[in-house]
Amino acid sequence: MEDVIIIGGGPCGLSAAIECERLGLSAVIVEKYNIVQSIYLYPTHMQFFSTAPLLEIGNVPFSTPNDKPFRYEALAYYRRVAEHFGLRVHNYEEAREIKRKDDGTFEVHTLNRRGEAIIHVGRNVVVATGYFDHPNYLGIPGEDKDKVTHYFREAHPYTRTRVAIIGGSNSAVDAAMELVRVGAHIDMVYRGSGLSQHIKPWVRPLFESMVTKGHITLHLESRVNEILDDSIRLIHTDGSTQELDNDFVLAMTGFRPDRQLLTSVGVEMSDDMDKPLYDAQTMESSVPGVYVGGVIASGRNANEVFIESGRWHGRYIAEHIVSKQRGQTEGK
Repeated sequence: MEDVIIIGGGPCGLSAAIECERLGLSAVIVEKYNIVQSIYLYPTHMQFFSTAPLLEIGNVPFSTPNDKPFRYEALAYYRRVAEHFGLRVHNYEEAREIKRKDDGTFEVHTLNRRGEAIIHVGRNVVVATGYFDHPNYLGIPGEDKDKVTHYFREAHPYTRTRVAIIGGSNSAVDAAMELVRVGAHIDMVYRGSGLSQHIKPWVRPLFESMVTKGHITLHLESRVNEILDDSIRLIHTDGSTQELDNDFVLAMTGFRPDRQLLTSVGVEMSDDMDKPLYDAQTMESSVPGVYVGGVIASGRNANEVFIESGRWHGRYIAEHIVSKQRGQTEGK
């Protein structure tokens, strides 16, 4: 019997395990892939918006010679932290369901990579799953074509091809800047009248320069309404349409957390933004003993919680569990 079963081995899940162990709670992590899978899925050469100290967990320094760390540095850092604390991580084991037993404890039903069913039993469960498994689909004809992807890794495969980027956030802008370097013809399509105000400030002027020079064609107040084999069709806010020659589509439309595990155990959701109900001081959900940590605590806007804020959730959770146990002991 574990004190805490943590579902998700991202920075927030790792931090929760560290904080639980520090307070004398036994904790095990169940991770569908490998630790910090979401960071692994970031573009190969991505640089974080946050500085290294804001990504630290467990009071372990994150050393880097750069003003802001790169993806490969973060992967190495979180591997080192997990090893330093000897965290028990069940890699490549997917949590499928949480069941609450009559005695108030929980069963987490999982499936490992060999297809074997496993049941973990614990007094508390922390759901700290990320969101990169679930892209926001456009729901348009042709979105299922092989030429379309919601994940951008690196530019080389798109050398001298015609690429449409859908979106106006940091991920879209970063992809466009990398594609410029390999000679891709870039059409960037965004429904807004201007790009996101949250574009990295050191990137925005470079991007605007590439647009001015004609290396990136920006289609604002527009959306893609059909993807064909060799082209895409746009519709503009004024009702006019346009067809563009195209080889590949990068749909940088963001991602959403998966609520299935929470709803499987009866956690209530708010009507607005599909957000789990929880106590912000303790991170405990509407089901006693079930906690949320990291981006899963946000609504449909996954940008509501970042590593720099979600890393503290584990401390709130661990302290609350210990205080509950203390109260139960004193009440006997």
